[in-house]
Amino acid sequence: MSSNRREFIKFVVAGSVAAGCPIDFLLLAAQPGDAHPPMIEGEDNRICHQVRDGKVFTRPPVSARHDVVIVGGGLSGLAAAYFLRQRDFLLLEKEPHWGGNAYAMEYQGSAYGTGTAFLYNDEYAYGFARQIGLEPLPVDSPDGSLINGEWIADTWGDGLDKLPYPAPVREAFKKFKKEILAIDLDKRAKELYNHPFSDLLRGYPEELKLWWDSYGPSNYGATTEDAAAAVGVIELQAMVAESPHDDRFTWPGGLGAMSNKLVEVLSSKSAERMQSGATTVSVISDKNQVQVTYMQGAELKTVAAKAVIMATPKFITRRIVDGLPAKQTEAMHRIRYIPYAVVNLIFDKPVFNKGFDTWCPGSTFTDITVADWVIRNQPGYKQKYNILTCYTPLREEDRAVLLNDASARRVAANVLRDFQKLYPGSNVDPVEVHLYRRGHPLYMSTPGLFTEVQPLVRQAMDRVFFANTDSEGPESTVSPAILSAQRAVKEAENRLAGKPMAARTTAGD
Repeated sequence: MSSNRREFIKFVVAGSVAAGCPIDFLLLAAQPGDAHPPMIEGEDNRICHQVRDGKVFTRPPVSARHDVVIVGGGLSGLAAAYFLRQRDFLLLEKEPHWGGNAYAMEYQGSAYGTGTAFLYNDEYAYGFARQIGLEPLPVDSPDGSLINGEWIADTWGDGLDKLPYPAPVREAFKKFKKEILAIDLDKRAKELYNHPFSDLLRGYPEELKLWWDSYGPSNYGATTEDAAAAVGVIELQAMVAESPHDDRFTWPGGLGAMSNKLVEVLSSKSAERMQSGATTVSVISDKNQVQVTYMQGAELKTVAAKAVIMATPKFITRRIVDGLPAKQTEAMHRIRYIPYAVVNLIFDKPVFNKGFDTWCPGSTFTDITVADWVIRNQPGYKQKYNILTCYTPLREEDRAVLLNDASARRVAANVLRDFQKLYPGSNVDPVEVHLYRRGHPLYMSTPGLFTEVQPLVRQAMDRVFFANTDSEGPESTVSPAILSAQRAVKEAENRLAGKPMAARTTAGD
C-alpha cells in the first residue's frame, strides 16, 4: 500500500501503557486527625510525576470498612469477587473498564479482541465459564501458518508436508515434532522448567527457530532463548493433540466474553461494590486490619478490610504492599513482562477467513485470529465486517514505542503493511485500523519462573493474599488467573474464620 492510500485510513489508538500508578507507601503521610484531606488534581500521569518528584501525599482517614478488598479488576479479580459474592467485598480497578487482558471491544456491533483469545475444553476455565452461564463455542480449526506467501493449514499436522521450504527443512520440522512428542514432561519437569527452550532447538535450521520465535512471544511472552523449555513442549504437544480435531473454545472477540459475563453477574447485586477508575496506591497492614488507599477521580480515599486480595501484576504489587518480606519482593522483581499491542484490521468485505489462528513468522505481528470465527457458520449469520486481530508483542526494550499515539500508530501501520504483503489477495484497504496497547500485560515464562519464583510470590502474608495469573503459571492464561483467585479466596476465608495460616517456606522468610 502506498503512503497516500494509508493516509485515508482511520487509525484508532486505545489502551493504557501504564498498567498502574504505584505510589510508594512512604510518601503517604498518615494524618488520621485531618478531617479534610487534600484533593489531588490532574490525571494519573500527573500524580505519578508528582510522586517521582518527591511530593508527599496525605493518606486520608478510613471512610468505609469491608470484609475483603480486591485490588485489580482483571479476570482474576473478577473471579475473586465472584467467589466472594456472598461477602461484603470491594473491588477496585484502575482502568475505566473491567477485564484486564480478557477485554473485548466492538465496532458497529461486531466484537473484536484486545488480548486473550481462547481456552481448552480440559482446563479449569472451561468449566468455570459454564458455571457462570456462558456456553463456550468450538473453534474446530487447528493452527495454520502463512509462510512465503502460502497458507499452510494445520501446521504441525498434515501441514508439515506442505511447508514451502526445501525438503531437508521439512524433515527437520518433522524430526523436532517427533522428539518433542517423545518427552515425558512429568519425568523431566525440573530440567525443562529450568532450562531455555533454545536448548531443544540446537542443530535445527533457522526456519524452525523463526517459527517458534513468532509463536512464543504471543503465547508465553518469550523467544526461544528466554522461554523455559517446558512451555514450548507443552504448547507443541497440545497443538499436535488437537490435530485434526481442535479442542479449543472461545466467543466472538475472544475471552473478553468471560469478563463481561462476570461483570453482568456481579453487577446485578453488587454494582456499588465495584469501583472502576480507582488506582490503588497503598496497602498497609496492622494486627487487626488492612488499610487500602486509592485514588478515584481527583480524590484519595482510604478503606479498611479484614483481608485484601492483590489481583494485580507483581511489578505493581511489590510497589504498593507494605511489609513484603525481602525475598518475596525480590522474587516479584524477577518476573519480566513484555509490552504488547493488538492491532485489529477492520474490513467491510471478506479478506481472510482461512482459519481461526494463523501464524506469520517473520512479520511485525506474530499471528492473526478471525474475530467472528466461532459464529460465522451459525444459521442466519452474515459477516458484515471481517475483523482480523493481529497480535503484536514487542521486545522488552521497545516499551517506549507505545507511550505516545504517533509511534503506536506507526506500529499499527507496519502491521497493515506486512499483512498486505502476506499472500495474494490481501492488498485490500481496511475501513479502520484499531490498536490496543498495554505496557506490561504478559509475563515471560522464563527458566526458573514456575519452579522457583512463583511459589515465592504467591505466599500469603497475615491478611494480604496474592492472585493474578503471574502468581500461578507456568503460562499466562485464564485458568491460572481464575485458579489463583480461588486459592487466594480460600486463604482469605480461612484467615477470616481464624484458622492458622500455612507456614511460609524458608525461601520466603
